[in-house]
Amino acid sequence: MINKIHFKSKNLTSNAGGSTLPTFPERFFWGIATAAYQIEGSPDADGKGKSIWDTYAHIPGKMKNGDTGDVAIDHYRRYKDDVTVMREMGVKAYRFSISWPRIFPNGVGEPNPKGVDFYSRLVDELLQAGIEPFGTLYHWDLPQALQDKGGWQSRDTAQAFADYASLIAGQLGDRVKHFFTLNELQNFVDMGHRGTVIKVQGKDVRIELAPGLQLSTAQVNQVSHHAVLAHGLAVQAMRATRPGLLLGPADVLFTGVPIIDTPANVRAAEIATRTYNERFLDVMLTGRYSDAYLQAAGPDSPKFTEADLSAIGSPLDFVGVNIYIPKSYVEASEDAKGFREVPTSLTHPKMGSPWHSFIPEVLYWGPRLMNSLWKPKAIYITENGCAANDVLTPEGRVLDTDRVMYLRAVMSNLHRAISEGVPVKGNFIWSAFDNLEWTGGFGTRFGLVHIDFKTQKRTPKLSAAWFKEASRRNGIV
Repeated sequence: MINKIHFKSKNLTSNAGGSTLPTFPERFFWGIATAAYQIEGSPDADGKGKSIWDTYAHIPGKMKNGDTGDVAIDHYRRYKDDVTVMREMGVKAYRFSISWPRIFPNGVGEPNPKGVDFYSRLVDELLQAGIEPFGTLYHWDLPQALQDKGGWQSRDTAQAFADYASLIAGQLGDRVKHFFTLNELQNFVDMGHRGTVIKVQGKDVRIELAPGLQLSTAQVNQVSHHAVLAHGLAVQAMRATRPGLLLGPADVLFTGVPIIDTPANVRAAEIATRTYNERFLDVMLTGRYSDAYLQAAGPDSPKFTEADLSAIGSPLDFVGVNIYIPKSYVEASEDAKGFREVPTSLTHPKMGSPWHSFIPEVLYWGPRLMNSLWKPKAIYITENGCAANDVLTPEGRVLDTDRVMYLRAVMSNLHRAISEGVPVKGNFIWSAFDNLEWTGGFGTRFGLVHIDFKTQKRTPKLSAAWFKEASRRNGIV
């Protein structure tokens, strides 16, 4: 019998060779994740409306190699085959996103019954395969019709999102018990509305997402407020429609990792992590904007009401966090910030994406710091994974040994956090399949399953075999 969540030295089981391997709690979800625009294709099938990505991807120069999601991996038509692949991989949970404009072609108004039916059929297929469905309501594909009316700059979009969320709760909530509201609020707000500059191998690189706006700081802060308000209103609407659903966000966790594990550095990491997430996770989990944020923003602070904060701080059943890399290594400092960032060296190991430094300990520190700062009821790692230079061998295999190394390392660190009492209930690897990596196009492969984008052939990689065995044994192999 596998021990429950609070286990320490007894969390070991013997493998076939007689050695021991770390095991996870009995109800731990071994999951994989995708997003609608990146996999579905069929952008105007069965009454679907345009999203901002349908528009943005066709602007010359915005997408690498001119790639778009018009076909992607054709999941809209091949979903049954894809669920079969998942079942054969030993997947216990699947996090998928629902395309808002597939449900409401104009963002509001009458729902599209054929759009609702697609996700209903997908959910039924997953349940028949023994896979727990986890729905994400918003993974960046805002209806273009709402963007034309102001998009996330308009408070009306937050209310439209709540109405959409209520409909989904009514239509799918009888079978889908877990819903994430919005995915990576900090990323779609900042990268979509002013662009974000990051360091890649010592050089500044600007990253942009749809709709590709250039707003002022005050405008971006108001957009961020409307995003967290949409989250809060959606939680309220879904609870009113179908009590008993399990709800939370799926935000990116910007983590400060202590460069050396000392009490002073750990405290500095707590301060840094809260500071990095004050516009999003912190207000969602506390129901208030921190004094430090409002003072620093000054006249650029968002406009809000006490009723807004009450909605934003609605009680949650869990928090989902996407964790790939830390925001920074940090160390203690006596200056006003309370922490000092320690940059990674130019020779620091990297994964397949140039921004992705190999820092597996973030899967320990991220959940640990989240637990100490905000004490959520439960935590899901809603994304972690890596790109790799995946190529088929002459025998038709993909031997992604680097991804297997990565998964083993991050899951070992996550296991460490769980063994210390952090309530992590599941992990969703990004991604189930190679797909359209947003503006990076099809050349950046994150999947456990290789996709030939010309023939749409699916080939599970070596990492899929690792995942299957790890899921079967509920442990690190």
